[in-house]
Amino acid sequence: MVSLTHLWVPIILSAVIVFLASSLIHMVFKWHNPDYRQLPDEEALRAALLKAPAAPGQYVIPYCGDMKAMGTPEMQKKYADGPVAMLYLKAPGTPGMGAAMGGWFVFNLVIAFFVAYVAGHTLAQGVHYLQVFRVAGTVGFLAYAGGSVPASIWMGKPWGVTLKEILDGLIYALLMAGTFGWLWPH
Repeated sequence: MVSLTHLWVPIILSAVIVFLASSLIHMVFKWHNPDYRQLPDEEALRAALLKAPAAPGQYVIPYCGDMKAMGTPEMQKKYADGPVAMLYLKAPGTPGMGAAMGGWFVFNLVIAFFVAYVAGHTLAQGVHYLQVFRVAGTVGFLAYAGGSVPASIWMGKPWGVTLKEILDGLIYALLMAGTFGWLWPH
């Protein structure tokens, strides 16, 4: 077992490396830009949403308050006619990248902490690089990629987008695993 106090350097450094890699993926390579499309008549939808303003939050269209109502002819018609959608609304205003980037970095630190926790409790000091890589990479992959799949299963997120996010998660996990393997205490 390795104490977390001996793993603070790989925790911080791996979070920084993943943060930098994700910045390259999103701002330089931009391979997620095609994941977002414009609606055919965006202005009409914006006008409708402004007409009946909703608070920031998560919404479903059509809304069905309980499972009993799901089987009614009226609800079935709404689903058949469409649209069927999940909608996330944010507060009005120019998106602030600072808070989002800060939150993403904290998230990377949290994942690195749990990677260190699991690796520290399952591996001894001085174990071979590949043993550390395998444990850290597995935990990191589950943390970074596992959360994408339910959005495709339950909310209709396109599977192509999810597969790209899983690839991102694999890249982040490999970078984190390499950092932990490299800096593992001997």
